[in-house]
Amino acid sequence: MKKVIIIFFTILLSTSICSQQKSNFWENVSYGGGIAIGFGNNNSTIGISPSAIYNFNNGFALGAGLGYLRSRINDFTTTAYNTSIISLYQTNFGIQFSGEFEYYFARQRDNFDEVSTNFPALHLGIAYNQGRRFAFGIRYDVLYDDSRSIFASPISPIVRFYF
Repeated sequence: MKKVIIIFFTILLSTSICSQQKSNFWENVSYGGGIAIGFGNNNSTIGISPSAIYNFNNGFALGAGLGYLRSRINDFTTTAYNTSIISLYQTNFGIQFSGEFEYYFARQRDNFDEVSTNFPALHLGIAYNQGRRFAFGIRYDVLYDDSRSIFASPISPIVRFYF
């Protein structure tokens, strides 16, 4: 019985001590992501990529995201989903460096055939950023393989925002 009482008071005391400490974890989390919208003659592209990052005090941020992209050019349709791990480094002079590992699951189809594929991408980028809220720049996929990728080029723009 003494052991039960000692364990009970130990748990009660540790809970009381832990509840006295304030956690600022959620104050350092930012939510946001990017969107892609494009329309033209017989083509359209719509995409959304929400993400959340944790901002460390030294300019680094680390997070995760999800993505969806649908593109249609004439009778050719591409639908892609992806997951990502995002790392950012914000300099004091408005330049943001990024590394994003993404894994894509894609399905492409036309009137005659349907092909499913999946592939990794590792984007290294540089962007102009002021105040960590909005960034725009360029990134390069170092794992680009034109026989597997659904993208026409390893180079893509960065448009990213966080709240």
